[in-house]
Amino acid sequence: MKSGRTGKQPESTKPDQWMLLAIRYLARWDRTTAQVEQFLVRKGASPAQAKETIVRLSELRYLNDRAYAERWIETHLARQPMGRERLEAELQVKGVPEAVAGQAIREMLRDLDEDTLARQALSAMRRTGRRMTTAQSARFLRQRGFEEETIDRMIGDRVRDGESDQ
Repeated sequence: MKSGRTGKQPESTKPDQWMLLAIRYLARWDRTTAQVEQFLVRKGASPAQAKETIVRLSELRYLNDRAYAERWIETHLARQPMGRERLEAELQVKGVPEAVAGQAIREMLRDLDEDTLARQALSAMRRTGRRMTTAQSARFLRQRGFEEETIDRMIGDRVRDGESDQ
């Protein structure tokens, strides 16, 4: 009996091919669902094949955007403290859905207010030995995604503490 194959890879192994490729991709670094999906499509998977692979990876707990977001927040804040807005924006750039990013940020930062995060960011910058003027401090906090009200409070604290422009 003829199988009807024309030298192409059997249909039954194609999902395994995409799974293996995705698992190798995930083995290098932690990734979001969107990143893995984009990778598979770039490698030649159809959108349907990529979606099917994503579902299987999620079921096997290889992919979990919420867990990814929490790990990313934890490691990023330890190295580079920033405001909630910037955290959310960076997670969304990585493909974490807005609702998932917002929920992870609320959970991970429930005991930290914006002022504490801003103080941590300024302290981290001071530890590098770099001295900043008031304007540079404000610009730095803005770049790190802090709200204007928080920046105003931090600059006001700096002036009250006698740290003038140098």
